[in-house]
Amino acid sequence: MQLNFQCHGDGFPLIILHGLFGSLDNWQTIARNLGQSYQVFTLDLRNHGRSPHSDIFNYAVMAEDLREFMAAQNLPRAYIMGHSLGGKTAMHFALRHPELVEKLIVVDMAPKAYPPVFAPIFKALLALDLASFRERSEIADALTPAIPEMALRQFLVKNVTRDDTGAFRWKMNLPVIHRNYGVLTAAIETDRTFSGPALFIKGELSNYLLEGDAALIHKLFSRATMKTIAHAGHWVHADAPEQLMKVVCNFLR
Repeated sequence: MQLNFQCHGDGFPLIILHGLFGSLDNWQTIARNLGQSYQVFTLDLRNHGRSPHSDIFNYAVMAEDLREFMAAQNLPRAYIMGHSLGGKTAMHFALRHPELVEKLIVVDMAPKAYPPVFAPIFKALLALDLASFRERSEIADALTPAIPEMALRQFLVKNVTRDDTGAFRWKMNLPVIHRNYGVLTAAIETDRTFSGPALFIKGELSNYLLEGDAALIHKLFSRATMKTIAHAGHWVHADAPEQLMKVVCNFLR
């Protein structure tokens, strides 16, 4: 699968993977800044953004997509950074292909199982008849009862585009993502380990990555360290981009 991507800068390659419902657009400002020191690739994962859709959607195939991308770009090794869904994809990739990973960065995600916290969001999104709306603001308003947080609604509506007739449609493959949601929330079960340098970054206000997850993380990633970004929630790159970039650059030096 040929993933949609953008590239910024020159230097040792750094690949950034976005989270659930996201796209490479979410990381463009950070990618441009990091591009002053590295060759930064931002990718749309399959079934997200402008990458192809597929009925097959799990971490094994997303890790294989990344391996194929590196081969196509002639990248023998790279720094790999992923947030949330992208973080778990990055973990799977490092465990399967440690020879391709120079350093691993996981943003606000652990290798454990997670409860289906996004189930109400899926329900609200699937209930929308996008073709019936004329303006994006109408879509955001329709989501308000189920999703009162304005920032989250705005983030989700970024997944909306228009088809050739001018009607709204989802850019992401929402039905397939929803159908495989249980697979995405499952714990990583493997007998493999990654012995390279790894950094797990926690948003201080987020409950996705906890101090109690350290034992499981070190079982799979023996050289892992953990850093906390103050005043940031799960979307660390949106809440504290400068602090995040500082932590990332310090680790990659």
